[in-house]
This record gives sequence, structure tokens and C-alpha cells, in this order.
Amino acid sequence: MIHKPRISMHAATPPCTRTHQIGALLLVISTFFLTRLLDQSLPATYPVNLDRRTSFPGSLSLKIYVYYESEIDGLYSLLYGRDGNIDGNHCLKGQWGTQVKIHRLFLESRYRTMKKEEADLFFVPAYVKCVRMMGGLNDKEINQTYVKVLSQMPYFRRSGGRDHIFVFPSGAGAHLFKSWATYINRSIILTPEGDRTDKRDTSAFDTWKDIIIPGNVDDGMTKYGDTIVQPLPLLKRKYLANFLGRAQGKVARLQLIELAKQYPDKLESPELKLKGPDKLGRAEYFEHLRNAKFCLAPRGESSWTLRFYESFFVECVPVILSDQVELPFQNVIDYAQISIKWPSTRIGPRLLEYLESISDKEIAEMITRGKQIRCFWVYAPESQPCSATQGILWELQKKVRQFHQSAETFWLHNGSIVNRNLVEFANWKPPLPLP
Repeated sequence: MIHKPRISMHAATPPCTRTHQIGALLLVISTFFLTRLLDQSLPATYPVNLDRRTSFPGSLSLKIYVYYESEIDGLYSLLYGRDGNIDGNHCLKGQWGTQVKIHRLFLESRYRTMKKEEADLFFVPAYVKCVRMMGGLNDKEINQTYVKVLSQMPYFRRSGGRDHIFVFPSGAGAHLFKSWATYINRSIILTPEGDRTDKRDTSAFDTWKDIIIPGNVDDGMTKYGDTIVQPLPLLKRKYLANFLGRAQGKVARLQLIELAKQYPDKLESPELKLKGPDKLGRAEYFEHLRNAKFCLAPRGESSWTLRFYESFFVECVPVILSDQVELPFQNVIDYAQISIKWPSTRIGPRLLEYLESISDKEIAEMITRGKQIRCFWVYAPESQPCSATQGILWELQKKVRQFHQSAETFWLHNGSIVNRNLVEFANWKPPLPLP
């Protein structure tokens, strides 16, 4: 056997000269600056998809028309009351704040169009929850005004309302509009409320067309930098869990108040007052909320509760005690990694025993994951890459229909849209007949 001489790789490699070293250094520097440039040109991303199975799309192709308050008779009243004396700025706080915030954000949106004929979706602004609470309209007036407004919208008639967006921000959901089931049952409803059957036989939420939105957390807690209250380290928290709310005669809430009397060193659950000297101020409320590792969120008049969203900003783990609750953006957020859902029928010592069995390390990990996604509870401008605004726009993108059809819409061979009397869409005159 003839053995070929082995070739030394080291001998074959040319020596590393100063020229090679300078070239390598320039390559590293250029790669660094190119990476920085790409980082600045691409939108920032947030780890909203904690299990990495799905994600929101990277870009949107929406066109949303926002009705002007003065273009339709009656719309101004839905925003500012019968006398026009309700200040929209006063409606920014509390549960009803999302009606104002979403309207203002859509007015400034890059996806807003001024042309109805090119719009994919139509936004109908109204602050009716606030207006009703402040005496600007009563229930009967709200109902009559909505019907009056809808009868003047040819595009609403064209699609049967399928491409029109309404916001109902409180536990009452779309029931604020008494005749919602007759007139806007096909429309897209933005609401934090997925279940309103405790006092009614019918829920206004439809899983397939409506969108669950986050509750309106106090701006003083969601802003970047200094907030009105800072979270406490886990080791400095006095309680294992807390529930801070009114009993409202609800079984789960009453059970928690009684449980706190049995285990006062583990559970804080005073019944909060709406007024009087014992009412907690804004900062006091959050100071109490932050003093537990777990924040309990039972249902009240309806299935959702603002405490679920508030807990992320005081950095306690939310424990959902509301069996029918619907949560926002479930297609990208794995709630099992950032919260606990416990049967509302099993409230008692066993719940506290279970929470006590969870280590501080596991609690800290859940809190860390919750901090990564809480930006989706903040109604910030869409220039922020992570916000409730972005989440809602992504959800709306999926609702866009290429073709608008209703039981009262017909079309001809040349593409003309006509009504039952064969009148072309461009010639439809308000008021229009509604269902």
C-alpha cells in the first residue's frame, strides 16, 4: 500500500498579516452599524406570544372611516348629551373611558380615511355610558337617538351594519342601547364584556364578530416612568392575596369577604365604599392592591372586572374567579402563563392553600411574563408598537370583508349595488328603512 504524504492544513494557510486584521476589524464595525440601522428601521417587537405558536401580523392594510359628530343628526347628542354640555374630557376616567380614548385614537390613526367609498370599516363614536351617568341622556333617549342616527347612514344599510364598529365600555355592554339586538346585531362591537346574562337572557357578545378589549386602567398607573404607586418587592407584601371591591350582593364576593374574616393574616378583603370617609382614594386603592402576591378578580354585575388588568401594574398575579370571562387578544396571549383561573364554586380555604403552595420563584416568573404583555392594556397612540390600540387594529383587520352583503342589498351584472326598489346605492336618500 502506498501512503500519500499528509498535508498540513497549517502549512497551507497563509499567514495572518496586518492587512487581514484591519479587514476583519472593518467587517465587524460595518456589521455592527448595519444591525443598528436595521433595528431602527424595523418596528420594535414585544414577546406578546409567550408560547411562540402564533403572532400578530407584521403589517396592516386597514382603512377606517370615522363619522364626524356633526355629519349626522343626533350623533352629537350621543357624544355630549341632549344639551351638548357633557365634556368629553370628563368621560376619560372610569369604565367608560375607552369610548373616548378609542374614538380619539382612531381620529389620529394612520389607517383613517376621509373617503367613505374606500373604507373597509366605519367607526360610530358615542360616549353614551358617560352621558347616561352624567344625566345627559336617559335610556329611552339613548335608544331613540341611536335609531335616528343609524337611519341616516347609507353605508350602514348597505352592509346591514356588518362593517360598522361600536364601542360599549362597561359591564352593561351593548345593552346600553336597548334595541341593539334589532339594529346592530351584525355589527362589530368592542367591549370588555363577554357575558351579560346575570340579569338578562341574552348576551350581547358574539365570539365570531365582536372584539374583547381591555378595561380602562387609571392613566396614573399605565404611564411610563413614575406612576402614582410603585410595586412592592414580594418579600415585603403583607398578604398572600386580596380582593378590593364592593360585594354588590354577589355570592363569590361575599364568600371572599367572609374568608378574609377567617384568615385575616392571609387575605385582605374589606368591602369598599363608593362614598364617605371610608372611601379609598386613587393612590390608597393601589397601595392596598400592591400589598399581596395574588390579586383576586371575582365577577360582579358581569363577568369581567377591571381588577384583572390593574393587577399587572402593581405586579401581583391575577386570580380569575369568573367562570364565563372572556379575555382580549387570546390568539396571541397564553393567559395560563400570566394568571390563574380558579372555579368560582370552589372559593374557600382550599384556594388559599393552593396559592400558598406556589413558590415565590414561580410567582416572580409569572409577574415577569405579565410585565411583558401589560403594554396591551394601555390605550396609547399606535406609534407605540405594543398597545391596546395595536391589538384592536390587528383584530379589526380580521373582520374586513371583501364584499358587503345584506338581506336588503342586491347587485347587477355591471357591479351596481341597488336596494329592493332597484335604486342604485349612490342615490339612496336618508332616512333609510332599518330592520
